[in-house]
Amino acid sequence: MSQTNFLIGRGELLTHEIKGPKRKPGKAEVYTLQQAVQRMRPQFQEAAAKLDALPENACPGDFGVARLTMNPSYIARSFFPVAMLRTVGLESVGSRTVKLTPDGWTKKGDPRECTTTELFVAGKRQAFRHLKAWTREIETESDEALDLAHIERFAAFTPEERIVSLGKKRERFFEVGLHLLPDEDRLFVQRAFAKFAKGVEVKVHADLGFTAGNLWFVPVEGAHNGIERLAEFVFVRVVRPMPKLRGLRPVQRTAGVLVGCTLPGEQPLSSEPKVAILDAGLPEHHAIGPWLRSYRLLDEDADDDPNGPEHGLGVTSAFLFGPIQPNSLAARPFAYVDHLRVLDKDHGTEDPLELYRTLGFVEEVLLSRQYQFINLSLGPDLPIEDTDVHSWTSVIDDLLSDGDTLMTVAVGNNGEMDRAVGNARVQVPSDCVNALAVGAADATDANWSRASYSAVGPGRSPGVVKPDLMAFGGDAAGYFHVLSPGRRAALAPQLGTSYASPYLLRNAVGVRAILGADLTPLAIKALLVHAADASTHDKLEVGWGKVPEDLMDVITCPPGTARVVYQGELKPGKYLRATLPLPIGGLTGNIQLKATFCYASPTDPQDAAAYTRAGLEVVFRPSDKKIEEGKANAQTKGFFDLKQYATEEERRSDLGKWETVLHGSKRMRGSSLDNPVFDIHYNAREAGGRAVGAEKIRYALIISVEAPKHADLYNDILRAYAKTLVPIQPQVSLPIRIR
Repeated sequence: MSQTNFLIGRGELLTHEIKGPKRKPGKAEVYTLQQAVQRMRPQFQEAAAKLDALPENACPGDFGVARLTMNPSYIARSFFPVAMLRTVGLESVGSRTVKLTPDGWTKKGDPRECTTTELFVAGKRQAFRHLKAWTREIETESDEALDLAHIERFAAFTPEERIVSLGKKRERFFEVGLHLLPDEDRLFVQRAFAKFAKGVEVKVHADLGFTAGNLWFVPVEGAHNGIERLAEFVFVRVVRPMPKLRGLRPVQRTAGVLVGCTLPGEQPLSSEPKVAILDAGLPEHHAIGPWLRSYRLLDEDADDDPNGPEHGLGVTSAFLFGPIQPNSLAARPFAYVDHLRVLDKDHGTEDPLELYRTLGFVEEVLLSRQYQFINLSLGPDLPIEDTDVHSWTSVIDDLLSDGDTLMTVAVGNNGEMDRAVGNARVQVPSDCVNALAVGAADATDANWSRASYSAVGPGRSPGVVKPDLMAFGGDAAGYFHVLSPGRRAALAPQLGTSYASPYLLRNAVGVRAILGADLTPLAIKALLVHAADASTHDKLEVGWGKVPEDLMDVITCPPGTARVVYQGELKPGKYLRATLPLPIGGLTGNIQLKATFCYASPTDPQDAAAYTRAGLEVVFRPSDKKIEEGKANAQTKGFFDLKQYATEEERRSDLGKWETVLHGSKRMRGSSLDNPVFDIHYNAREAGGRAVGAEKIRYALIISVEAPKHADLYNDILRAYAKTLVPIQPQVSLPIRIR
């Protein structure tokens, strides 16, 4: 019987800190100081005049907010205008990504429309009035002069620019995002807003508000004319109609006669993983009792949504058993599960504030820190936007930023809507950078493709590759069968990303159940991305691809392949060198290297253009024999294709490095590798600028070496690193095949 080669662990013992390279000198300037002064003076004057025209009570503490747009040549963290803002008495309270055609840039050729960063800057209205005069005082070649020359536009943030839409005439419920001043008492803005809202006859539901970073998200209620006046309040960032929660039966299926199945007689493979399904409850009678650890109602006084328990049972069934074949034996669950009802009868039109109420329940579960694995198959019926981060995304990302929890989120079933206007894009909160966004595939075999209803990318930058992964979710030609209500095991045909998401979580929990606690949730996330196959499909549709149906393809190494897991921490500003293990004597013939980085990142919700606080610069050095004269380190070779993360302009800045998942593979000659390494630099930023006192972050790295001419590569590498690397052995007894 052939040997089963499980993953190789302890790769982190092949890492060590190194000294960083010298930084390159700054780039050429687009505008001289004189040109910058001439361009900015009239813009400063107009912005001050518009802010002065606002009502006094719309400007608490005499504050105003303006939009400072950077020239697209200067959107990297190092060009953040710290010196200028400090000198003139302004501070950045947020940012977003916008498109414009600059008057000039550092590239060759005429400027064209491209992406850049727009800062929201706050300060006393007197500070804005003084800007024009300040331009006469600037010293040439000072930091302030450089900052001024990097600005493309400056304007007041006007009330009409804050309103995304007022929706239909009868619309009365809206959600508002407000900037909070970073170093001020948050109650200062909140109380002033409530007072202003009362004056324009708008009711603020402050008890349902959420604070995320320096943003306060709060639902309000009022007529359109009141909402238009509410937008005059200077700290308002965005106003939009209150979105509804996604329906629990978003994809039409044909009704059919229920068919039976047989449920397994065994306990789950492991009792250790702690798993929660956050959904709409369970029916009074169901057949999952032997594997249900607990069932909890987050609001015990509310009744079930009419369609909720069937949906909740289906989602939980998808996690426990995966798709069940009619009249056959269901797969053995990998772990027990808790079902937490976060959605109840007030869902939908009965209570327009249910969106915020449900988020409160989700937050409560995440704050409890009880679970390593969570699935969420519901959320706002709202495709993501590039300009602002939604409250659901902000709250969930913040609570996942420690890397201790792996959360799968369904991307939504809006994939057949209008792509041109963005209605088919993944829905909130599947744009979370610290969660796994899951789309639906239409089949389990090699001929799969994206199910037509499954939402598409791209995500926001950072977080461009969305969905992250695909899993079978059902199709009209082959439904995803789940348990239906009732004491006896009977199946209902379903389809939707609601079922693909918990099915993918089943795979994640399976890895944990089999290989034990040595693998962190981050490492399991990286493994799933690493094992995924996009086939020939567009990354905008399927992300990194579909996870294998057979879990052994994720946790083992086929002949001629060695898959090594690295897990550890990164220190801000430091460089870590990760050695790639090779057998003694090296490799011959053509080989393929594949690498996947995953890390958890703190976030700045108010800075959509600089959302993640942590970023990795990773360079590959294939041979330590190739060192240019005068250089301390070996030559680099491109490995991660940044085209998949950003536009050309974004790649010229530093946006590609702020992605929390990096994945790439390269084919090369084995003889070209001599002590190959990845050098990893952890950059930290805060509110778009340089961070002060940044924390360490956790990371996981999976490296595969595939060398067809080395059938025993796995054992050769273990022999070469006998004192360091070890196989990650199963912690449970396995059947011959794990599905």
